[in-house]
Amino acid sequence: MAVIELNEKNFEDEVLKSDKPVLIDFWATWCGPCKMLSPLVDQLAEETDKVKVGKVNVDDEEDLAVKYQVSSIPTLMLFKNGKCEKQSVGFISKDQLLDFIN
Repeated sequence: MAVIELNEKNFEDEVLKSDKPVLIDFWATWCGPCKMLSPLVDQLAEETDKVKVGKVNVDDEEDLAVKYQVSSIPTLMLFKNGKCEKQSVGFISKDQLLDFIN
């Protein structure tokens, strides 16, 4: 499944009303650790149907970053039933990413 670019307009439908868990990567183009994590998140999106995968560019979607109290990036959040169940800040390996969604 392709990664969904999340924004203020589609966040409610794609994340809060989703019938499956949603992994969200809050990132920015200038962030080194984000650049290392991004390909792993992309791979995960292609390899599993277990979760929907979305990305939020914090520079473009500042209101979403503030709403979900993202103060450091990369920040991963796992939403289930419209609520953030888990959060991880900083780079994590692919194995850690798999553990995070399980």
